[in-house]
Amino acid sequence: MSFVAAKPYRRRLLLLLLRRRTGATDFSPTCPRRCPYASSSNAPIAAADPSYFSRIFRPANPAWGIRLFSTSVDQFSGGDKNLERIFIQNMTVKPVVIDGLAVEEGSEAAAVGSKEGKEEIADDKISGLEQTEQPEVGEVKEESEVDKEAWRLLNKAVVSYCGRPIGTVAANDVTTAANQALNYDQVFIRDFVPSAIAFLLKGESEIVRNFLLHTLQLQSWEKTVDCYSPGQGLMPASFKVRTLPLDGSNEAFEEVLDPDFGESAIGRVAPVDSGLWWIILLRAYGKITGDYALQERVDVQTGIRLIMNLCLSDGFDMFPSLLVTDGSCMIDRRMGIHGHPLEIQALFYSALRCSREMITIDDGSKNLVRAINNRLSALSFHIREYYWVDMKKINEIYRYKTEEYSYNAINKFNIYPEQIPSWLVDWIPEKGGYLIGNLQPAHMDFRFFSLGNFWAITSSLATQRQAEGILNLIEDKWDDLVGHMPLKICYPALEYEEWRIITGSDPKNTRGTHNSSSMIYFPCHLNVSKRICYWLFDLTKCHFFLSPWSYHNGGSWPTLLWQFTLACIKMGRRELAQKAVAVAEKRLPNDRWPEYYDTRTGRFIGKQSRLYQTWSIAGFLASKMLLENPAAAAVLTCDEDIELLEACACGLSKNARIKCSRLAAKSQIVS
Repeated sequence: MSFVAAKPYRRRLLLLLLRRRTGATDFSPTCPRRCPYASSSNAPIAAADPSYFSRIFRPANPAWGIRLFSTSVDQFSGGDKNLERIFIQNMTVKPVVIDGLAVEEGSEAAAVGSKEGKEEIADDKISGLEQTEQPEVGEVKEESEVDKEAWRLLNKAVVSYCGRPIGTVAANDVTTAANQALNYDQVFIRDFVPSAIAFLLKGESEIVRNFLLHTLQLQSWEKTVDCYSPGQGLMPASFKVRTLPLDGSNEAFEEVLDPDFGESAIGRVAPVDSGLWWIILLRAYGKITGDYALQERVDVQTGIRLIMNLCLSDGFDMFPSLLVTDGSCMIDRRMGIHGHPLEIQALFYSALRCSREMITIDDGSKNLVRAINNRLSALSFHIREYYWVDMKKINEIYRYKTEEYSYNAINKFNIYPEQIPSWLVDWIPEKGGYLIGNLQPAHMDFRFFSLGNFWAITSSLATQRQAEGILNLIEDKWDDLVGHMPLKICYPALEYEEWRIITGSDPKNTRGTHNSSSMIYFPCHLNVSKRICYWLFDLTKCHFFLSPWSYHNGGSWPTLLWQFTLACIKMGRRELAQKAVAVAEKRLPNDRWPEYYDTRTGRFIGKQSRLYQTWSIAGFLASKMLLENPAAAAVLTCDEDIELLEACACGLSKNARIKCSRLAAKSQIVS
């Protein structure tokens, strides 16, 4: 019998037995000020108890499902049972938070919490949710002095709201003046993810739970730029805790959350990746803590559906990949990634996989789950088939015929062979390859983007052969992609005229600053590239100014270390991650944990890099903890799902207009 479907007195008895077995108490703290959440469904916090993970991952009685390790059973009596109407009504004010939903005994909704109920409700064409077992997490080894210092700095970066931890600031740089903090004193969703992983692996889950719930509440806030509002479901890029006078009083104050959806960001770009990271973190929280009741809450389920509906909305695009503007992800400045950047596609694929696991199957979610499955199938084929390049593929592109008009065209995107850059011909190894940065009609961005490739491995967007090829390439090109500090955000950097046109002459994506009164542009013919380039010349010092390999333009970012570690552990290449962590450990503490590094090999601290950058600290800690407990990495990754390749609607017809090559894609998995 399902725990949710059990009668009230039986639920109370089960909870009593559960608390006695786990030593958990009733966590129902109340907020002393105006706090939007005072939930009575807080999961037990694994503080310093070393046996916590063993209790969560290995319950003494296997008959007790892992979902029973949650105390969120409070029911909401009365009210509207329609998820959308409960959560979305009156979007201009703070939404009502509902911990539970009344469930009638014997109804279909009563079977949500059990695997059997989901199978009865789900359609035969909808694949069931994955039921993966929790790996056992080993004991944490004794911390080194570097680790202790890193944890001290990470805890110092924690932000509290209504007396409870809610996130970590982007940077806690004491060397920067307060008026130059910009938005580094805010809590960013993407920046907090490595911090959350580190806290979860250490057993401190309260801050992650609070973060997930409070950012979910911000999802429904009104967001407008020049009288235009984006679609429902958009998550903020960041938020800040502000203290304001209470009702005009100078003595009483209240704390409020001030979110930024892009209205005040540089370039006014909506953060597409925020919602995707939120879903990925929500799944990780449930997998590590066992608190699946958080995922089943009405407001959380509605938040997932809103994000998915926003991402899966119909448009004019002919491709299954997500169409975005420049600056909508970690690379939040103009860097020529508009269109279908790999980073967004990898995160999108991972969020689709995570959502499919967490969405409760009922009559209202069948269509959404079916749409998710269809998009997963199409997206995986699209990325694997058209984004992958190795020596064989590049040679094929080199011999492409153009202007093909046919359903059976080989050069489907009309790529001109002249687009193959000269650096790539000598750079690509014989064994290995990678997923390119972007693909659009008549355009392939051949740059290597680390985050997209790492997350493609982690989420199984890349095939087994492709994932091995990516790591082989990194090992072969270690000096280029790792060098003196892991890891390059992209390779190679944009230079000269390319930099001027693509970035809009963005000075932060070079290693210099200039005074406009003493600098001029002048054309310079270069015999090597046979094109006109513009160099910035210092009339007062008489030396060339322009120098790339900085910030998003080929800079080295230590925060990418934890994602690289995840990918290596999944592919059984721990030695690569250990080598990269050892390189970072030698420099990061002495350099005061910078945001990024400059120069081609990452030798210098970034010219405008913030020190004590939180996700540099957290990425390092998460990497070391994952290497010490490789089994914990399994809950953060996704295994290959062969059913996705068999669920394509294209196989239902032999019409040439909807023909695809799923069998070829499936053969890649076997090989």
